[in-house]
Amino acid sequence: MATKHLLHAVEELCEAGLHVYTRALHGGRIHHSEARAVPCLVDLGLLRPDLVDLQWLRPAAPAALHDLCGVLGTDVEGPTLTVLDGLDQINSAIDRAMYDVTDEFLAVQPGGTRPPETLAEVFPRDQAILTRGCRMRTLYQHTTRHSLPVLAYFEQLEGDTEARTLDEVTDRLFVFDRTVAFIPASKDRTIALELRHPALVEYFATTFWRLWRLATPMWPQAAPQPSEGGITARQRAIAGLLVEGLTDAEMADRLGMNIRTARVHIAKLAATLGSSSRAQLGYLIGQSGLLDREP
Repeated sequence: MATKHLLHAVEELCEAGLHVYTRALHGGRIHHSEARAVPCLVDLGLLRPDLVDLQWLRPAAPAALHDLCGVLGTDVEGPTLTVLDGLDQINSAIDRAMYDVTDEFLAVQPGGTRPPETLAEVFPRDQAILTRGCRMRTLYQHTTRHSLPVLAYFEQLEGDTEARTLDEVTDRLFVFDRTVAFIPASKDRTIALELRHPALVEYFATTFWRLWRLATPMWPQAAPQPSEGGITARQRAIAGLLVEGLTDAEMADRLGMNIRTARVHIAKLAATLGSSSRAQLGYLIGQSGLLDREP
């Protein structure tokens, strides 16, 4: 029978925590679901993420118990990497970071449009940090430029907020004040990592700003996407993925659009280049020098 977890000071290891920690030592690791009831073990650094499989936690060396609990009189540092298991835990951690941010919120949002109900849910939170004088910068994919719900969301925001777009972006990323970052740790995004290691957070912030400089402004001033020889920037991106050998579904996923839209762009590209087959289209793309020119 599992022992109920009770609140306690960092100098003491609770009975429930000791029970789970002992099992982790015997087994070499323990599943997140089994450790969820005793968050003190992660907070104290006694259980750490298994970087090979983030569904599991590995125990720290038993000797670390004295150091981490302050038995030697040293201060206990907060964890630099925390695994957030479940949407409620993820959202709670992001809400805390949004409440604490004082200067800058950077976000990468892959995919195309976002549901109006999702935008309505995050609007008060985003407006609150802008009202406090923080700046907000968001990177989307080019397909978001045509999303009426997203454009309406930005029209309602008041404060220092800008958005830009790229054909492809990284997976979802949030960075707050260059002190904490959040990234997904599972394909369905039900597990995330909260990172507080200064080197890692700085790395993600630097990556964001390098992508930002390459991106096309979307809000508040939208820059037009250039068309060369009747071929749009979107069709050029699809041409590159066609040459890589991606399927229609893979291209749609990479570019944040549905498969029907991807096929419409492929058809327009084929018509522009005079192609009658998929194989011929790849050949004509190579012959045209389209991918050799600077966008």
